[in-house]
Amino acid sequence: MPTAMEQRLDRIVHELNEIRKEMILLKMQPAVRADRKINVWKSLGEKISVKWDHVSAVDEIRQQRDRV
Repeated sequence: MPTAMEQRLDRIVHELNEIRKEMILLKMQPAVRADRKINVWKSLGEKISVKWDHVSAVDEIRQQRDRV
């Protein structure tokens, strides 16, 4: 039968493990938010690409200079 001291130590170790898990999760949350933002930008980029008129940026600038 574990003594009171051993039980307290077991509880402390368990709580430390839980705190460690929470710290890991807190570190992951900014990464998850960043991934979501990246995914939003990628989907917007894909929507724009679908509507793009297949003129490269260099050609567009060249056309604008020729007009002036």
